[in-house]
Amino acid sequence: MPDVEESPEMRTETVETNELAVQDPKTGIAARLARFKALQAQKSTAKSANREAARKAESNTDNAVQLAKAQKVHDQAAFKLARLEDPDGRKQAWDYTVEESANWDKRTAKKQKNKDQNVFRNFASEGSKVYKRQVKQMGKVDLEAYQERKAAKIQDQLSRGLLVVREDEHGNTVIADPITGRENEPVEESHSIFEHKPDKEAEDRLVTDHEKREQTRLAAKRRRDQHEDGGDVTYINERNKQFNLKLARAYNKYTAETRESFERGTAL
Repeated sequence: MPDVEESPEMRTETVETNELAVQDPKTGIAARLARFKALQAQKSTAKSANREAARKAESNTDNAVQLAKAQKVHDQAAFKLARLEDPDGRKQAWDYTVEESANWDKRTAKKQKNKDQNVFRNFASEGSKVYKRQVKQMGKVDLEAYQERKAAKIQDQLSRGLLVVREDEHGNTVIADPITGRENEPVEESHSIFEHKPDKEAEDRLVTDHEKREQTRLAAKRRRDQHEDGGDVTYINERNKQFNLKLARAYNKYTAETRESFERGTAL
């Protein structure tokens, strides 16, 4: 509870109370008691005001939560009603343009194609799939750095005589390849793998991608180890495996001899 700040009237009353206490002790005690009761009343009023403010704030919060829940229920009911009125989605399709419908069909076909290609078929298709995924995950190309490297390479080839400076048909000075005639483009050269040095960010991306693929491989290996119990595979999926385990717990003690006979080939 914060301290109650004394008003000028209270300070005046305090001075008068002290003066009366000096003149008459009984009168001073009565005055101090009256002042104490006034402070108690002010404290009680402040507490009541604080409780009322807290109650209003809590009520507003509860109302907001209830309103959000009611809006969610309303939206769900409206969606279900719309589905009942239009189970095939034909009315909703009326609002689509030809371009939107074509794009949706294209996305659906691409999604189905990716789903069909998810199963391993051969290493060529697997490599192509990994390559496309890695290309999508590539960061944004730094055009400024590319232009700087291109300008430095053109300047280097110009100093080595691979490029020449000449005027074009409009009289503008350009740097051109004397063999192919390409302008403001570097000459294609054969490079060694030791000539190019990637920057630190490219090296970090390579390391991160390698670690991610290694973690994925180890996670898949752990999943396979958990599913492989070392015995014969008698199930087609996880649910069928659990069902077979239940049957084994209940009936293995009755069918063990019969199964062993079938395995030995001595069953009639």
